[in-house]
Amino acid sequence: MARTAVIAGVGPGLGESLARKFAAEGCEVALFARSTDHIEELAADLPEPGEGLAVRTDLTDVDQVREGFEAVRDVFGPVDVLVNHASAASWKGLMDASVEEFERAWAVNGRGAFVCSQEAVADMRETGGGTVVFTGATSAVRSLGGAIGFTAAKFAARGMAMDIAQEFGPEGIHVAHVVIDGQIDSADARERAPDREAETFLDPDELAETYWHLVERDDVGTQPFEVHVTNGPRNSEFI
Repeated sequence: MARTAVIAGVGPGLGESLARKFAAEGCEVALFARSTDHIEELAADLPEPGEGLAVRTDLTDVDQVREGFEAVRDVFGPVDVLVNHASAASWKGLMDASVEEFERAWAVNGRGAFVCSQEAVADMRETGGGTVVFTGATSAVRSLGGAIGFTAAKFAARGMAMDIAQEFGPEGIHVAHVVIDGQIDSADARERAPDREAETFLDPDELAETYWHLVERDDVGTQPFEVHVTNGPRNSEFI
């Protein structure tokens, strides 16, 4: 029986790689994004045996998030997998960031992930289990300075992931937090850093394999909570 997966926050790069990997493994994949420009084309182009569904969803709007999950249930049924993947940040420090910029980062990474998790976990409790994965960053564990909105929001998401894992792990719901420590390869990333060596970027397809490994494991009692992904000590903020 196919799993139903929601990827909340899909664009070119890792979001697309996750969608393609999950579909290739047989999942019915719902793609959430503020704009349908990319996700409609991607939903139609996902590899078999999976299926795709583009759902225009502003993750800062609670009603839209809940309506998005209802749309998924109408087409695919209850949700088995959720990836809280959306991110928003102004990349400014304390004195430069506005209240609005700070709150938007939290509304996407914090409140948006909270509402998505409520919706997905409600389904998982009814069906007897599932997986929730949060996409984190170096700033979720160690502040780098000068990105206060992003750091606060990512710390909040990591805390939520930990709390959900402790509360619902005994019910067969696996929750994981992936710390992505490095720059993910994409056309935009290479354009912003044209002199950067190609091998210092993280391959989104390889990252998607890591996410799928977290989903496919059956023994909840030995599930990892946090996975740290980097491309070696040279580029790591932790080592």
